[in-house]
Order: sequence, then structure tokens, then C-alpha cells
Amino acid sequence: MKFVFTDKKVNLPNYIHNYAEKKVGKLDRFFKEDATAALTFSIEKDRNQVEVTIRSSGTIFRVSESTADMRASIDAAVASLERQIRKNKTRLEKRLRQGAFERTVDAAAEISSFVPDEPEEGEYKVVRTKTFAIKPMTRDEAILQMNLLNHSFFAFKNEDAGGAFAVVYRRNDGGYGLIEDET
Repeated sequence: MKFVFTDKKVNLPNYIHNYAEKKVGKLDRFFKEDATAALTFSIEKDRNQVEVTIRSSGTIFRVSESTADMRASIDAAVASLERQIRKNKTRLEKRLRQGAFERTVDAAAEISSFVPDEPEEGEYKVVRTKTFAIKPMTRDEAILQMNLLNHSFFAFKNEDAGGAFAVVYRRNDGGYGLIEDET
């Protein structure tokens, strides 16, 4: 597993990075050799925050933990990641065997941007833009990926609907919703 460390507004000693690498490295057994772990350390309001993002074979795992001690935050983040992996173990194994998480970008047409080409004057202010490949997957795979990222929605190409654009989202009542393109 490859590690990338980022310290935001804090200068941590190397032994903290080494400790984090040792702890997160224990999760290496779950991932293929192409896995990359990005660890971001920050201190906000006397709380030591650690955000861990692991990318492996097109699947993204993300967790953020905050405690009074940086080592405790690292331990909590690793525990949360392991719990997330174990919770979705059977789904992940099934998907990996089928190769559903392998990401391919064939053409520039698969790159999507949610920003309009020409925004109207002064009405809307876009504060962040993301560009990413929208991958064909089933509704269940999209819900799994949304939960792994801990997001409230996830855009994808619905294999069950012939590759049509769709969005799954988490409802306030705890269920899930699906928005599909009618074409």
C-alpha cells in the first residue's frame, strides 16, 4: 500500500506518520497491490482530526475521526475502516470477483461536470467543481459506494436501465431514493 500524508495547519513529528502507516498498513490484507492510502491530519478546536481515504481497484473508502489525542484518532479511524470493510465484506467480495469495481475511462464523453457551461449573471455562485468518470454499475453497487464514501448521494450509470444516468440518495427516513433519467 502506498501512503500519502498531508498535515493541514499542523507540523507533526515523523513518529506520528510512522504510527499511522503501521496501523493503516494492517488493513493492507484487504486490498490489492494498487491501493493508495491518503491520510490528512489537522487540529481544529483542540481536537486532533484524522481523515483516511483508501483507493483500491476503483473502490474508495473514506473515514474521518476526531479525538483529543492524534494516536487515538488514528486508532479510531482504522477501527472504523475495518468495521466498514467487514460490514460490506460479502458485497465487496462478490463485486471484486465480478470485476465490477474496475474503473475504465474510454472517452472524454464519460467525464461529467455538474457545472453549467455559461452560468447566468450573478444568480448562482459555484464554490467547488468536481470532474469524475461516471461508472456503469447496478443500483446496489451505487448504494454500497455511497455508504463507503459516507455521502448523502451518488451519481452513476445504471446498468439495469441500459446505462442511463441515475442518482441514489439517502432519505431522511433512513431509506434510499433513486432518481433516473427517463430516456
